[in-house]
Amino acid sequence: MVRQPAINAQNRAPLSIERIIEAALQIVDGQGLGRLTMRRLGDALEVEAMAIYHHLPRGKEQLLDGLVAHVAIAPAETRGAAGWREALRGWARVYRARLLDHAGVLPLLVTRRNPAALATTTASLQEALRLGGIPEAAAAVAAHTLLGYVIGHAALEARGTPDGSGETVDWNARFNGGLDLILAAINP
Repeated sequence: MVRQPAINAQNRAPLSIERIIEAALQIVDGQGLGRLTMRRLGDALEVEAMAIYHHLPRGKEQLLDGLVAHVAIAPAETRGAAGWREALRGWARVYRARLLDHAGVLPLLVTRRNPAALATTTASLQEALRLGGIPEAAAAVAAHTLLGYVIGHAALEARGTPDGSGETVDWNARFNGGLDLILAAINP
């Protein structure tokens, strides 16, 4: 069956990688990762699924890599913070919220190979630590630990229980407590 172009086709924004990723993210956020298909994505964008391949020649693999990059890249901002610990505390809270907002992408983040996505974020954490006087080798370990903590905590929180016990958890208190432990352990 040949789909007829939508009446509003001339009024919609041109297809771009950014628009494709945003539409895919809306599908994953609303329906889950398992419901993301190129056909469903084409329907959401009001284009034939094949039109997406002009922007993403590697197809769904490239789309999934793009989703990981879109969610995972979140550089630490040091300007305006009252020190490197506060800058990293602020980053961790914002990053956790971002991961929870897009929890459907979390499985991709922890299982897919897209080293550039996490490398950008890790490098910004290392830079914030170095600016705070942490030696380079220690900054690399601390950045990796902090990133792993935030991603791991968000994954557990999205799942609902940290140990499968079914107990109610104060996720904010647990997150802040763990974050305090990590930040206190980093010494210049």
